[in-house]
Amino acid sequence: MKLEIKDRPGQLVAALKPISDVGGNIIAVIHQRDPGSASDTLDVQIVLNLPEGRLEHLIDLIREQGVSVVRVGEERLLHRQEVIIIGHLMHTDLSDTVDQIDRTGFAEVSEISVVMPAIDQPSSAHLTIRSVSSEDMGKALEILHRTAKEKDLLVIKPLEECT
Repeated sequence: MKLEIKDRPGQLVAALKPISDVGGNIIAVIHQRDPGSASDTLDVQIVLNLPEGRLEHLIDLIREQGVSVVRVGEERLLHRQEVIIIGHLMHTDLSDTVDQIDRTGFAEVSEISVVMPAIDQPSSAHLTIRSVSSEDMGKALEILHRTAKEKDLLVIKPLEECT
C-alpha cells in the first residue's frame, strides 16, 4: 500500500493505527524524507498482511485520518537502487541496456531520466532499479555493469544504499 501523508508530527501513527484496528499485521514501513523537497507531504509504503475482506474498511479508516491512499496491491519489487550511467547511450541502444535488466523477471528499471547535451557528446541517465530481494539487486547490477562494459559506458552508484 502506498500512502501520501502530511509532513507533520503524528501523521504516520494516524496512518498506521487503522491497520491494527482491522486486525492487520505490519511487515514493513518504508518512507524517506527528502530534505530538498518543497512538498508538505511524504510518500509512505507499507507492506502488510490483512485478514480477508477487510481491505475496503481499512481504506475508509485511513482516509478518515486525512491520509491519501495512492496505490493498493501486491508490491513485489521492494528493493531500490539508483545509478547513473554515462556514455553514448543512444548510439549503444539504451533500451537494450534497460531490457537486459527488465527481462530477468526479478528486477526492472522503474524510472529513467536522460540528459543529452549534444549529439556527438556523451549522455547521462539516472536509473532507478527495483528488485525482489537484495540478492536479486546484486544480480541486476552485475547485468548492468557487464552490459556497460560491453558498450563502453560508465556506471556510477551512489554512496548511500537504498532499500
